[in-house]
Amino acid sequence: MNWTNAKGAQITVRGQSLEYGCWGPAPHKAPTLVLLHEGLGSVAQWKDVPAQLAERTGFGVFAYSRAGYGGSDPVTLPRPLDFQTREAEDVLGAVLDAAGIEHCVLMGHSDGATIAAIYAGSVSDMRVRGLVLIAPHFFTEPAGLDAIRAAGEAFETGDLKQRLGKYHTNVEVAFKGWHDVWTDPAFAKWNVGDAIDHWRIPVLAIQGRDDPYGTLAQIQEIEERIYSPLDTLILDDCGHAPHLEKPQETLAEIAEFCLRLRRLEEDEVKIG
Repeated sequence: MNWTNAKGAQITVRGQSLEYGCWGPAPHKAPTLVLLHEGLGSVAQWKDVPAQLAERTGFGVFAYSRAGYGGSDPVTLPRPLDFQTREAEDVLGAVLDAAGIEHCVLMGHSDGATIAAIYAGSVSDMRVRGLVLIAPHFFTEPAGLDAIRAAGEAFETGDLKQRLGKYHTNVEVAFKGWHDVWTDPAFAKWNVGDAIDHWRIPVLAIQGRDDPYGTLAQIQEIEERIYSPLDTLILDDCGHAPHLEKPQETLAEIAEFCLRLRRLEEDEVKIG
């Protein structure tokens, strides 16, 4: 794989072509921040966050669009209700392999945070040294489901389809693959909180107080179940995307977390 952020770069993972981008040093030169996007996200929708994080941390940054999103191959609909678990357990490790990742921090937003959380709790992978979880979901909440239904109306009758179409080759697949799972009546009982019980790496959890898709109950679930070190950043006057809505505070906290992990690992090597 070429370490490049050239538009249209593709890697093949499990027979699917996935778009990706890279910033900063390659994996053999520095740790890597691996970015996992939200339920309607893609590489492009991280905007300048990857470049800023590479500059602030000295880490490489690797972002990719999951199948069904951005310029990646489409998926067959409907998605299974456990699609996040399948993505974590069946795909993410293969993506890390294909990208040549050696030591990394998984940084996920929304559904991407959930996928990172499940991976860290179910797959033994010594490459993963920490988690940054932005607006993670571990269970459904009525207000969050209402917000997703409202997004469905905006997609069908408003301009949401047009706005998303700038980022996704298959916008119907991208939207319905997310919306139709979350609004399925059977999904109301979905809960992956038990992933937290198995984490053994440091975690930074970030949440906006005004997030329409999830409340601070998601962060409290972490606090009540976690056995490993936890830092939290709760942002006032902030919704679902702290890295875009409050970039200074959010990126500074992420950078400090990553640099602290690196210092701790370097100290351990010296002691050894």
